[in-house]
Amino acid sequence: MGTNDTDPTDEFSVESGDDSGSLDLEFYGGRGMSAFPLAFFIIWAILQTALWRIADTAGLTIGMLIGLIVGMFFVKGSWTGYANTIFEGMSQPVAVTAVVAWMWAGMFAETMQAGGFVDGLVWLADLAGVGSTMFPAISFVLAALLATGIGTGYGTVIAFVVLFFPAGVLLGANPVLLFAAILSGAIFGDNLAPVSDTTIVSAVTQDSDIGGVVATRFKYAIIAALIAFPAYIVASSTMPGLGIEGDAREIFLEAADPAGLIHLLSMGIVIGAAVKGRHIVEAISWGIVAAVAFNLVFGLAAIRDIVVFRAPADGPLVEALGFLPFLEVLEPGADTVGVGGSLIEGITGFFELAILILFIIAGAQIMIRGGAFEALLTFTFERLATNVRNAELTMVGSSAFINAIITINTAAEIAIGPYISKLGEQFNINGYRRANILDANTAALGYIFPWSGGVLVGFEAMQGLPDEYDWFETGMIVNPIEVVPYVFQGWLLVAVFVVAAITGFGREYVIDRESDEVARI
Repeated sequence: MGTNDTDPTDEFSVESGDDSGSLDLEFYGGRGMSAFPLAFFIIWAILQTALWRIADTAGLTIGMLIGLIVGMFFVKGSWTGYANTIFEGMSQPVAVTAVVAWMWAGMFAETMQAGGFVDGLVWLADLAGVGSTMFPAISFVLAALLATGIGTGYGTVIAFVVLFFPAGVLLGANPVLLFAAILSGAIFGDNLAPVSDTTIVSAVTQDSDIGGVVATRFKYAIIAALIAFPAYIVASSTMPGLGIEGDAREIFLEAADPAGLIHLLSMGIVIGAAVKGRHIVEAISWGIVAAVAFNLVFGLAAIRDIVVFRAPADGPLVEALGFLPFLEVLEPGADTVGVGGSLIEGITGFFELAILILFIIAGAQIMIRGGAFEALLTFTFERLATNVRNAELTMVGSSAFINAIITINTAAEIAIGPYISKLGEQFNINGYRRANILDANTAALGYIFPWSGGVLVGFEAMQGLPDEYDWFETGMIVNPIEVVPYVFQGWLLVAVFVVAAITGFGREYVIDRESDEVARI
């Protein structure tokens, strides 16, 4: 996820009974039944997105809610503990942090969009002769740079879906491939950024310093990226775009204006603040302030495009205050009464997704408190980790599997981190190596599955595009299941560590390297 928190390891409980406030749940059918809510949700998500081809966040939310309700009937004794665990999971800071980061990123992206940033991108791409074949690959690189700088893959996905995606679709890029390329860039940055909370969690849970972790994992990330980049070029040459022609394309190209490129400075301000160690909310807030200032100073957008109060003329003091630049006086009975603008639109677009993620985290907490999580990992580690090679393969597989269940990658890392540490220590595997295996899989798979947080946040942002552009139809929205095969950076990063585990590439033991040695790299 990458939201730059100060102490993320305190945010998600791992073992039953690990603190005084923990709730141990017993289920009819044993500990495995505590996984029912999440298992039910995953099956629901596969049916809805893969088989019925319905890309709808509200439908996924209902599926998770039904899973939580039905799971209650398998609880032994009072249901109070189960209900309290739902609230316990939903109140986890890791979930709330994700929601807050999405909203800030949404406001930032919408404000830059109000200032014509997409128009500037189209102008630049047209001037440079960047066509449909290169656009996904270039989007992958730029998204990777932004995510590495600001440390939030989710924020990067939001910004690029709102700003780059429509430009690429109009220029002829395949929308499925373009969305996948954006997700791949987010994976690269989320995995590598020093300020990413997945980087912090992977380092802290494996007793390693952040500088050393980043220095040792670069070789894995860059191998995957060097293969992913040409892969997007090749795939783009064989996957046609939507063929948008005629008036819509011409009008949009004619409206292309380099003035919107001033918002590259807005992005630079966010990156600079994040690199200096500022909290991601603070960094994006500075970006919002800069974007608003640029819009107003350069006449790119009016104050009403950023925030506007639409009030009926017969309201108290409305006529008297009608001179205010952010107040729009409407005729009595108008149906557009309310508050709008880029700041509001950036927030409201993620309400459904926020509810879904809170429910998913609640389901994960039930699985943890009910013992299914610990039973699964204990079985895996005891039966499969028979030597160093198998131990590392077990780390790769178990971290990947858990991330498929707990769809917020930071939460998955926090949950499985202690187990990875325990297994690695048994075979004297260096903490940097353990941290890199842990982070690579959780970062990668958090942006691949249709129910994963990284995919859903991009899908949610995409649903607002038909309201932004007359030419963008709802049929152009990408179904999350369609991007699964094309998130090349994610699949390649997992493959790199599978090969590394089998061949021993990059493997280090505890005695091979100390923290201060890595810090000097």
